[in-house]
Amino acid sequence: MKKVLVVGGIGITTCLGFVALLFVGTLAAAGSLAGGAAGGAVALAKGAVPAQYQALVQKWGNLCPAINPALLAAQLYQESGFNPKAQSPAAAQGIAQFIPGTWATHGIDGNKDGVRDVWDPQDAIPSAAYYDCELAKYVKDAPGDPTHNMLAAYNAGPYAVIKYGGVPPYSETQNYVKTITDLSESFARPVTRVEPSQQAAQAIQYAQQKLGTPYLWGGTGTAEQGGRFDCSGLTQAAYRTAGIELPRVANDQYNAGPHPSRDELLPGDLVFFSDDLTNSRAIRHVGIYVGGGYMIDAPRPGAVVRFSKMDTPDYFGATRVTAAGAEALPTAPAEEQTEEQTEEQTEEQTEEQTEEQTEEQTEEQTEEQTEEQTEEQAEPGEGPEGAAEAESGEEARREEPATPEGRSDEAGGPLVSRAPAS
Repeated sequence: MKKVLVVGGIGITTCLGFVALLFVGTLAAAGSLAGGAAGGAVALAKGAVPAQYQALVQKWGNLCPAINPALLAAQLYQESGFNPKAQSPAAAQGIAQFIPGTWATHGIDGNKDGVRDVWDPQDAIPSAAYYDCELAKYVKDAPGDPTHNMLAAYNAGPYAVIKYGGVPPYSETQNYVKTITDLSESFARPVTRVEPSQQAAQAIQYAQQKLGTPYLWGGTGTAEQGGRFDCSGLTQAAYRTAGIELPRVANDQYNAGPHPSRDELLPGDLVFFSDDLTNSRAIRHVGIYVGGGYMIDAPRPGAVVRFSKMDTPDYFGATRVTAAGAEALPTAPAEEQTEEQTEEQTEEQTEEQTEEQTEEQTEEQTEEQTEEQTEEQAEPGEGPEGAAEAESGEEARREEPATPEGRSDEAGGPLVSRAPAS
């Protein structure tokens, strides 16, 4: 007998055909979606920068022609993951990762409180923009793109840019210029329709093959994990089959490309969910959009990979994954990975302890019910027939999630890589 997994009244077999039609039809129209004229000032994408820093980045990102708010945001994300307490082994400090010598000469009192504080984003963010613009002045006569030359000067020093007449032939510097330039696209609000993804079909096909797979917190689909996933583990594995390596956690995956609006979504876009709709760092869930208001996701412990409706109050936004955008994302230093692994192990241990406690409670309840039933049989007429079964049923219902929309993502902070200080 052929089994059909039904989710919300929709059979998987039927839904696969439905999704295929949506996918083909939507991509056929993609050419008409990717038109329009660019122009105007660069604005930040919704929630791409934490709300408490957004106004600062928008204001100071327009300090000089060589920078823009999205570029400044990309630098801050690359340097610290917007962490004002970040400190590197090389003594780089704060949200903009100034080393003490550079801060002494280029740090400014951005909030006019009489103190230049490298740990205060109100000073450090304006100082980062000021430093970029100072570098741009130093290399303004060098041939080539002024922004690329400024970024090269940030990484290799102004003298190298002047000496080589533009971005110097250092692979590290060339990679830094490309990384920040590509990454800035994920922080900019699109001014035209976003180009369709070329890898979407492969990612969706993989996700469809995993329908019905049990959820595992921290799961990335390895054999040791029984091929199980959590939400971002599924999206990471899906795009890996398409040749794109995404970061491990959902809030970093948000920066893997530009952000189409809700009415511009195409199959293959990643869709994100958060309890704080002003801060991408608070994102806690991700799925793969398949069309018609549906996504494939690994929702929470106790559930399976499934089709889910995506239009819920916690919908944050979407990302159209690009190879360049994903490649530009930072990776975590070893010490940060260790901290994240420790957090994951702690949460896994807590989950195991909870499961053990639940099993112990269930055993105790079963023993109590058995004793009660034995007493009832010995003394008939003391209670309504089926009372024990009703209590058992109520207990089972209490163990189920309160709402079908409840979602759970893995733990993990921003993945950070710091460019060498000049």
